[in-house]
Amino acid sequence: MKRQLALLLFLLSVSPVFSQTIKVLFDARHAQMAANADWVVDSDTYNIGTGTGGAMVTGAGNEANPQRYPTPAQSGITSTSSETFWKGSNSAWGVALAKRGYIIETLPYNGTITYGVTTNAQDLANYKVFICVEPNIRFTTAEKQAIIQFVQNGGGLFMVGNHNGSDRNNDTWDASMIWNDLMTNNGVVSNPFGITFDQLNFSETTTNFAALTNSTILRGSYGNPTRMKFSSGNSMTINRTANPNVVPLVYRTGFSRTGTTGVMMCTSRYGNGKVVSLGDSSPPDDGTGDTNDALFNGWTGDVSGDHQRIIMNASVWLTNTSISRMEDPSINLNAFEIFPNPASTQATVSFIAQSEGNYLIELYDLVGKKVMTKTIEAAQGHNMESIDLSNNPNGVYLVQLSGNGTRSVSKLVVSDK
Repeated sequence: MKRQLALLLFLLSVSPVFSQTIKVLFDARHAQMAANADWVVDSDTYNIGTGTGGAMVTGAGNEANPQRYPTPAQSGITSTSSETFWKGSNSAWGVALAKRGYIIETLPYNGTITYGVTTNAQDLANYKVFICVEPNIRFTTAEKQAIIQFVQNGGGLFMVGNHNGSDRNNDTWDASMIWNDLMTNNGVVSNPFGITFDQLNFSETTTNFAALTNSTILRGSYGNPTRMKFSSGNSMTINRTANPNVVPLVYRTGFSRTGTTGVMMCTSRYGNGKVVSLGDSSPPDDGTGDTNDALFNGWTGDVSGDHQRIIMNASVWLTNTSISRMEDPSINLNAFEIFPNPASTQATVSFIAQSEGNYLIELYDLVGKKVMTKTIEAAQGHNMESIDLSNNPNGVYLVQLSGNGTRSVSKLVVSDK
């Protein structure tokens, strides 16, 4: 037992999974606010518009002008905060991530996308996840190379496209064309992620999900989504020759679940990083934001909340960091999720059991003292179990989940008491 606890404390002190503050950056530099779009987490003022060449400029209209830090301050978010805590059509996404303890920022329209530039306070190297919903201004060559470097060095990229012709700022470039331009005209490598956006425009609800029983996106801590609805969206074609790590998750109705076409959502890996790609901006739209725009609730309004489940599962998947260089063969550090984290009086442990049986949840403080034990009967597949933290003071704890010959460890922060 002493050896086990010493190992857990060592992992806590050096592991990037435990020590890293997860920061998420939403892009608002590429005209995500143009016309009837509002793909931002929060905006306090509405005083920008479209200038020459599609560039966003102040004083040119009444579009949203997002700032770096959403307001009110993220520190005010609790487990019961609503999506309207912030104002933007992606505010529900941002608030949900904030409830997990992730730090949320926006790259404003006058910000700069770089990688490894220490003079840029919002350099991508300072973030774990970069979310870019429907860009409407073409990435510069320097931006494209920065994004590829970010992923290659362990970052998580969430790309969201839209239908053919969704050129909101009338500069002849729509989101799918812009993503394809990043893949094919970056000066580094052709099609690094193995993904090409089709130039289509279709609406449909599909249940054609890939048969991936071990996918933490299709079977994750936020639930098991079974439907996806596109409202004027686009599909993708995958290329396993360009990147053998590309994995389709959701297909259009009637397309083969092992095929390479008709893909509505997929993942990929490049270097040490991860990519999630979604063909339509409707699923993360929460129906709130700039009242000058047409707002629709795809987040929870469509398909009974399955969009929220799959997008949050995917967001969490992007944050997981491989630490194979330090792995103890008997310990799996990515086998379960705890949310919310930080937590106050209660948290939920979510995990996938390969077989039914008894599992043990143990909570340790940082001096190695066991402060809680709970035995549960787990079913094969996805399980969720709440743990009572009301008697635990604020601080950092280690949660160990064990059973059926497996042992997994994660960190839990208790605060706000």
